[in-house]
Amino acid sequence: MDIKQIRQPVYPIDDRFINRWSPRAFSGEPIRDDELMTLFEAARWAPSSFNAQPWFFLYAKRDTPQWNTFFDLLIEFNQQWCKNAAVLLVAISRKNFEHNGKPNANHSFDTGSAWQSLALQTVFMGLAAHGMAGFDAEKARVSLNIPDEFHVDAMIAIGKPGDKNDLPEAMREREAPSQRKPIGEFIKEGGF
Repeated sequence: MDIKQIRQPVYPIDDRFINRWSPRAFSGEPIRDDELMTLFEAARWAPSSFNAQPWFFLYAKRDTPQWNTFFDLLIEFNQQWCKNAAVLLVAISRKNFEHNGKPNANHSFDTGSAWQSLALQTVFMGLAAHGMAGFDAEKARVSLNIPDEFHVDAMIAIGKPGDKNDLPEAMREREAPSQRKPIGEFIKEGGF
């Protein structure tokens, strides 16, 4: 797929931003542990308030004993396509600063930065990642023993890109990079 025919930036940016999208078609092939750790390394270097690095990623690789626990957190729609992912992640964030115990209002924002770093690294490596809100966060808290001091933010599917024809028919036409709002719709100089 030639993404440049689908997505056209107005201002010059690195192609990797345009090439990052959220496919649902995964090949079902595993990824190597060193590839997975490279993704986490990218997340490690994300910026954060007071350098608190509040993100934490729980994960399960396909065909391991942990896989079903993670897979069962997903809503049925996401299970239809996540079954071919190589890895499922649950992204959580520490709600309070470790250095003083005070609330960190930016914990999810900073964890989003780590997710973006991980997502871009997948593009650099020829892999794919898809973030999701379609899962049971409270079930994740219980099933994965997530302490109360963490907020459950999102789930992420990672794997090697697959063939969109392997998706359920209703998903195939949506299996393409989406467009973005024009810049003028989300910026304004000065106050709102």
